[in-house]
Amino acid sequence: MSSLKEITASSSYNPNRVLDAIIEKLQLKNDAALSRALEVAPPVISKIRHNTLPIGATILIRMHEISDFSIRELRELMAH
Repeated sequence: MSSLKEITASSSYNPNRVLDAIIEKLQLKNDAALSRALEVAPPVISKIRHNTLPIGATILIRMHEISDFSIRELRELMAH
């Protein structure tokens, strides 16, 4: 199994897929609503979306907690 660091360094890494999947699943309006749900500052979501900040373990766990996506599902969303 690939490590989180390997996934985020991969050329196929696309954080937008996982962010959009969580927004859709939770029926959130936008990234601002997602940042509130994840309890992170809005710039964190922006930096992840623009690929200047990788999705770290802490935020990955928080994504799992609020969305009920498994960690495996979240990692697969990131890697494709």
